[in-house]
Amino acid sequence: MDKYFKIIQDGYSGYWNYFVGEVLNPSWHNYFYWLLGASALIALLEVVFPWRKNQPLLHEHFWLDIFYLFWNYFLFSLVIYNALSMVGVQLFQDFLSLFGVTNLVAIKIGNLPGWAQLLLIFILRDFMQWNIHRMYHHVGWMWEFHKVHHSTREMSFAALLRYHWMENILYRTLEYIPLAMIGIGISDFFIVHIFTLITGQLGHANLKIPLGPLRFFFNGPQMHLWHHAKEFPASHPHGFNYGITLSVWDFIFRTNYWPTDDENLPIGLPDKENFPEDFVGQTVVPFKRIFGKHP
Repeated sequence: MDKYFKIIQDGYSGYWNYFVGEVLNPSWHNYFYWLLGASALIALLEVVFPWRKNQPLLHEHFWLDIFYLFWNYFLFSLVIYNALSMVGVQLFQDFLSLFGVTNLVAIKIGNLPGWAQLLLIFILRDFMQWNIHRMYHHVGWMWEFHKVHHSTREMSFAALLRYHWMENILYRTLEYIPLAMIGIGISDFFIVHIFTLITGQLGHANLKIPLGPLRFFFNGPQMHLWHHAKEFPASHPHGFNYGITLSVWDFIFRTNYWPTDDENLPIGLPDKENFPEDFVGQTVVPFKRIFGKHP
């Protein structure tokens, strides 16, 4: 047990040092300032070139979404996730060692050219995220957590950042084994993560982005707005357009639905949900509904 307590201790101190280093040392390889810079630039584009011109500059619950930005990308890891996830990885590795498995790497992508490594990591991760996202809409208890993300009633770049912290746990857990099996490196992951962050914010932004034929490959705000529709059609009762960065998976597996470019489409949860509008309420209510203590 001492080994695991040491991992937790090192996890807290290590992430604190990482976080402070990110804030105090701006650089091209600094995630903190990439996040702030991308958010500021896309917010500026929304001000100058708004798609929904009647939407206020600061959308409803804007500051709640900004809090979610810092909570989900930094504070949650600082409070609990980073240390406990390191314990989880060690427990998983110790479990595998009982069966003589000491290395999960099945495909050594390090022998591939750098561009091929990045492309493979990006495609594999995006396909896994499409599958996980689809699960969020089809598995009842997972949907309760995902409702936090769908509770926004006005789309902007910051809407990407509003999601329940359990989504972090579920995404990272379900992604871990496939990514570990190709020996993903942290520097490679950083590049892919920054790209998906920016495209994810653009996909939620109040911007008109005509993709032309690229719409069959890349997700955009016009297609993704329908994913947030307030009411799903009978043909897609659990939702549609699950693509994170790539839309191609939806077209391949016929989970696409994009009848028009309707900037006035009502979005959010149905009124009958009576969903909380504060951080504490949105954090707690999924657990209450899952365990039967809330309507």
